[in-house]
Amino acid sequence: MDIRDLFQISLPLIQAPMAGSQNHELAAAVSNAGGLGSIPAGMLDANLLDAELTAMGALTRKPYNVNFFCHRTPPADPARNQAWLDLLAPYLAAHGIEPTSIPDGATRRPFDAAMAEVVERHRPAVVSFHFGLPDEALLQRVRATGAKVLSSATTLEEGRWLQAKGVDAVIAQGLEAGGHRGLFLSDDLDGQVGTFALLPQLVAALDLPVIAAGGIADAQGVAAAQALGAAGVQIGTAYLLCDESRASPLHRQALQSPGVEQTVLTTLFSGRPARGIVNRLIRELGPRPAAVPAFPLAGNAIARLRGQAEPAGVSDFSPLWAGQNASGCRAIGAARLTAELATGWRL
Repeated sequence: MDIRDLFQISLPLIQAPMAGSQNHELAAAVSNAGGLGSIPAGMLDANLLDAELTAMGALTRKPYNVNFFCHRTPPADPARNQAWLDLLAPYLAAHGIEPTSIPDGATRRPFDAAMAEVVERHRPAVVSFHFGLPDEALLQRVRATGAKVLSSATTLEEGRWLQAKGVDAVIAQGLEAGGHRGLFLSDDLDGQVGTFALLPQLVAALDLPVIAAGGIADAQGVAAAQALGAAGVQIGTAYLLCDESRASPLHRQALQSPGVEQTVLTTLFSGRPARGIVNRLIRELGPRPAAVPAFPLAGNAIARLRGQAEPAGVSDFSPLWAGQNASGCRAIGAARLTAELATGWRL
């Protein structure tokens, strides 16, 4: 069985949720084209999510996915935060930012009761999670709406854990994928593998549909995933240049530059490993310095630097998320891209 039956869609394609780079317009275009569009909620509060889903409902009646982070917000660590500010001190000074003016606290919220109320109100067909799963009581509220539940696995161990928790399908997130790694049982990046190594392992070990994600950018990649047993594919980076994308002009420029060939896993922008295009901050500080606070406590200082640099056309402090294969990025409509990607799937 592929995901067309599971999600009641006509094409076995999921548009990956990309917080900060898209909204309901991209998701609706993909859903209306027959795939499964996704709304990223990782940077929204309950009121903003409610508005997004209301806008989504005005554009499509087709099934769609809402994606949440389900991390645990860490306690404040003043010593580590000071080490982080010390590391950034030359950049803060150059932009006239007083370190004491930068607020403490989390910049991203995990899935909580307020978000569960929004899910209950709008009843999306699919709810997906990143960084594992939320507490069982919250998960039961999602299931009670009738939504299918997905989560990302970056290792075989994580896939088995998710199956034991009763998810409806597992997303095999290979090392090539852009944006945040979904790892949750271990922070060890040495155990992370590519999509076409992870996918067949999960297909063989699990009794659930497995969705391939990471490095798939064209119809040939879709066909390769199907050949290895995928029940569907999830594609993100290829959609970033689409007409409906909300990627910034600086992000779009980077995606069309030679620099897109060099991506790394970096913790600099949030505190968790995420794949993006190398820019000045990564080159000068290294991709994962020890002083970076735990996710998501790094975001406040970076946001201040971005706020100064981006209006001047400078992406030195911007997270330019992208996977290792951006060859499918084109400035076309999302419906056209979805249809072209689907030609790789043997229907």
